[in-house]
Amino acid sequence: MRHAALWQGAMDGDFRSIARCISLLENERAGYEELLRAIPSGIKPFVIGVTGPPGSGKSTLVDGLIEELTALGKRVAVLCVDPSSPFNFGALLGDRVRMSRWYNHPDVYIRSLASRGSLGGLHPSILEITDFLSACPFDHIIIETVGVGQSEVEIAGLADVTIVVLVPEAGDEIQTMKAGLMEIADIFVVNKSDRPDADVFVRNLHLMMGSGRSCEEKGIPVIKTAASRHEGLSELNECISDMHLMKQKPEIHAFLMAERAYHLIQKKRMKDIQKDELRRQIVRAIQDGDFNLYTFIDKF
Repeated sequence: MRHAALWQGAMDGDFRSIARCISLLENERAGYEELLRAIPSGIKPFVIGVTGPPGSGKSTLVDGLIEELTALGKRVAVLCVDPSSPFNFGALLGDRVRMSRWYNHPDVYIRSLASRGSLGGLHPSILEITDFLSACPFDHIIIETVGVGQSEVEIAGLADVTIVVLVPEAGDEIQTMKAGLMEIADIFVVNKSDRPDADVFVRNLHLMMGSGRSCEEKGIPVIKTAASRHEGLSELNECISDMHLMKQKPEIHAFLMAERAYHLIQKKRMKDIQKDELRRQIVRAIQDGDFNLYTFIDKF
């Protein structure tokens, strides 16, 4: 393998080697496919997806979950997917101030990734990076997404458990999110629940789930937290542990693998199609006076 030393270092838990391997995957540098093919099958870390609208306190919640898990002796990898800079496509929130106390912790690896314009709120290579981390010596992988609304549902195909974080002030926003973000939740977290009307919001959340059934009837827990005060996080961690046992079912595992396979096949097939080249071809076809969009796409 071209990067055998890096791979071995990553498998031994060396954070520098892990970081360099992720950079290879993120930028699709020479030899990155060898790293992916070397990923062994077998027991994998539990992947926790944390999503929700901007301002709901996702980073503070993740910070609290790290504290809960490390207190139990768990090793944790965290991928924070941030909005991209329009100029250099880097992560705008890459400093992750709220999690700064964990950067030198021997059992916590944190990496910020830019969404690079991905509508799903995730990095284009998030699946490959997550699978690589699953081969490293971690017990849990936490993925915090941008929080862009309905288009963020692709997290459900990546995470073993998806946590949707809301705040009491969300109110009418729930209706606009219901068709997408609201339907992917394995666990609802009502954060900042020390604010007024939190109980009213939780009750309305049950009523808004549709089909005349509450969250409990659908088997979806609703947990109130005040992450900045570390309230409700132990209950949330217990709920995640319960979900971990449930997600071991073969049919659920097969569903997740099918979602991931579909994403990778789609990505590989689209790899040689560039928008700039499409635009140039379309401009030429329009100038020739014989452009039909559906005829044009048939050749692809």
